[in-house]
Amino acid sequence: MGGILVRRLGSALPIMLIVSLITFGMIHLIPGDPAVAIAGLSATAEQIANIRHDLGLDQPVFTQLWRWYANLLTGDLGRSLLLGQPVVHVMLQRLPVTLALSAYALVLTLLIGLVSGIVAALKQNTWVDQAAMVLAMLGISLPNFYLGLLMIILFAVDLRWLPTGGYIAFTADPLGWLATSTMPAVSQALLLAGLLARITRSTMLEVLRQDYIRTARAKGLPNHRVVLKHALANALIPITTVVGIIVSLLISGSVVTETLFSIPGIGQLLTQAVLNRDYPMVQGGLLITTGLLVLVNILVDVCYALLDPRVRYDGA
Repeated sequence: MGGILVRRLGSALPIMLIVSLITFGMIHLIPGDPAVAIAGLSATAEQIANIRHDLGLDQPVFTQLWRWYANLLTGDLGRSLLLGQPVVHVMLQRLPVTLALSAYALVLTLLIGLVSGIVAALKQNTWVDQAAMVLAMLGISLPNFYLGLLMIILFAVDLRWLPTGGYIAFTADPLGWLATSTMPAVSQALLLAGLLARITRSTMLEVLRQDYIRTARAKGLPNHRVVLKHALANALIPITTVVGIIVSLLISGSVVTETLFSIPGIGQLLTQAVLNRDYPMVQGGLLITTGLLVLVNILVDVCYALLDPRVRYDGA
């Protein structure tokens, strides 16, 4: 197990370097001048030039790239051009918000997707199966921003059950956190639960046709034990793969969700940074987000080895 972690972490380093290089290049291709955004429309050309010099934006691109990598080796992701604070400090402030929202959405996704998929597999070709798959297809087809807008109109504007946006930390007010996080989490979960339900159904159907399942039933084992201990346990590896993809989609999809519901997480921060040409914040934010996605993939690999001892990696 330790060897797996070391190799996966080692392979993550070149990925992070390549992502940082691509991000640096794409950022400098975006039209616009961050110095103008900072100085304001009424600033003179001399004031804008002074800001560009102070920020190092007047230096050659390769010089800026070299300085970026040199600072990266020391853990310095730079300072936000607009906020004037270290990028790492700002990201660490926003990270718990995004992780809490993603965790809430993941729990809802697992509950809805796994239960729907298992029930649909056990009730194959019945109205229950067809209804579950229709709802799953509907969830996959609806974009989360469109579903989020519908939820705001219904539950916030018409019924006034939930706030239209904003965020309250769980440590400050658990009920307030639940009220402000439910609609964003549900808008993400319904989309991804449909995907999980379809994969769970197809995987369970394949496992339920195996000989060892028929043998377990012939021995007189209770149906719930056959389904949970034998069928679901053997279907977990492909399901784990999908769950890893879902976690990645939750993190990357936070850009749309947090912007729509005015949630002060990493997604909203990156959106504001792109609009204001805040180069260090975009570069640092994307690098940290990529690191989270790489970490998710490493955890999925570890789960493979824990769920099935037969899974081996080269050199393990």
